[in-house]
Amino acid sequence: MNARAPKGTADMLPGVARAWEHMTRVAQDLFARYGYEPIYTPLFEHTEVFTRGIGEATDIVAKEMYTFEDKAGRSLTLRPEGTASVVRATLEHTLVPQGSSAKLYYAGPMFRYERPQKGRMRQFWQIGVEALGSAEASVDAEVITLLVRYFEALGVPGERMTLLVNSMGDEACRPAYRDTVAAFIRGHAADLCDECKRRADTNPLRAFDCKNPGCAATMADAPVLRDELCDECAAHYAAVKVHLDALGIAYIEEPKLVRGLDYYTRTVFEIQAEGLGSQNAIGGGGRYDRLMQEYGGPATPGLGFALGFERTLLALESAGVETPAPARADVYVARVDDSVSEAVFGLVQALRDDGIAAEMDHQARSLKSQFKQADRLGTRVVLVLGPDEFAAGEVTLRDMNTKEETRVEIATAAEAVRATLG
Repeated sequence: MNARAPKGTADMLPGVARAWEHMTRVAQDLFARYGYEPIYTPLFEHTEVFTRGIGEATDIVAKEMYTFEDKAGRSLTLRPEGTASVVRATLEHTLVPQGSSAKLYYAGPMFRYERPQKGRMRQFWQIGVEALGSAEASVDAEVITLLVRYFEALGVPGERMTLLVNSMGDEACRPAYRDTVAAFIRGHAADLCDECKRRADTNPLRAFDCKNPGCAATMADAPVLRDELCDECAAHYAAVKVHLDALGIAYIEEPKLVRGLDYYTRTVFEIQAEGLGSQNAIGGGGRYDRLMQEYGGPATPGLGFALGFERTLLALESAGVETPAPARADVYVARVDDSVSEAVFGLVQALRDDGIAAEMDHQARSLKSQFKQADRLGTRVVLVLGPDEFAAGEVTLRDMNTKEETRVEIATAAEAVRATLG
C-alpha cells in the first residue's frame, strides 16, 4: 500500500484547515452583507457542462480536466472551476425567473491536471460568487469591490495588492478583434512559441497570457481591444470605472488582461499580490452574459469571481499576516487524582452541554502535565477538582492570564467560567 496522498494533492492538516475555515467564515459574513446566498454543486458534472461553457480551445478543457466514464458509459468530469456548475444549477432549478436576479456564493475543491507547484495543486480550493440577472455596470463594480473588500478583511495589505481591469468586448466587437490578433500572431510566428502559433487558429487571445518571455515581449506590440470596442461595450466599461472611482477603488487598466475562459464578455478583472513570483494572481473573474444560452437557457447576464485558497494563504504568509488560531478549548478540567475521575468527566460534559468548549485528560497525566496540556490548547480557564474540593461541592478556578485562583461551587461552574472569559 502506498500510504501517501496522490501527486498534486495535499492533506489539509489542522493548522491549514483552520485557515480555510477562517477564510470561509469571513466570506460568509461579508458576502451576506452584499446579499449573496450559499450554493453547493456536485464535485462532478456531465463533461459537456465544461466543454460548452469553458470552451474546447481553452487549456483547461484541452489539457487539464479529469474526465472519466461511469458504469453506464456517461462522460463525467471533476469540476475544474465553479461558474459553469453554478450556471447549470441556476438553469436547472430556475433560480433566475425572467426579470429577476440571484446572488450566489460557493466554496470547495476544484480539480485540474497540471504540473504541481507552490500554490498550484491538482486538487485546489476556491471561494467564489456569481451575480446573475443584471447587465448594469454597477453590478460589475459591486462584484469587483466585494473581491477587494474580502482580501482587505483577511488582512492582505492594500499596498501589496494590484487590481487589474479590462474589457473583452462582446459578440458585436470581439470576433473582429480575435481575427486581428490571429493575423498578428501569424505575422510574428517566428518570434512566438509553438503553442502561441497554434492559438492563432483556436483561441488567439490566450497568447496574451503566455508566460514565455519572448512571447510576452512580442504580444506587447499586438493591437488592443480597448481601441476597437463597440459603442455599447465602451460605454459599459467607462461606467464600471466611474463606479470604481466613486468608491476610491484603485485599479490599473491592463488591455492585455484576457482571463483564460471562453465565456467571458466585457468586464474582466484580476487581483495580483506581491511575493508570489510569476503566479501572482490570487483572485479574479468577469462578466459572462452568454453562458446561460450556451446551455440552452434564456439570455441571462451574469458575472462573478473566484479566489484561490492556496495562493491567498501564500499572499498572507508573504505579508506576515497570521490567520487567527482560536483556542481549542475555553476551559480545561484537571483532576488531582483518579478518585475524582468520574466527577471530572461529568463536569466536562455538563460544561459542553451548556455551550462551553471544554477538555480533560484521557491519558492519566500528572496534574503538572495537565496544566501543560491546557497551555498547549490555549485555554483561558483551568478548573481543578480534587477529593477535598469534591467533598465540599466546589472546584478551584484558575485564570491562566492573571494566575488568580478562586473556589466556586460545582453547580455554578459554568457561570463562573463565562464571567472569567468575559
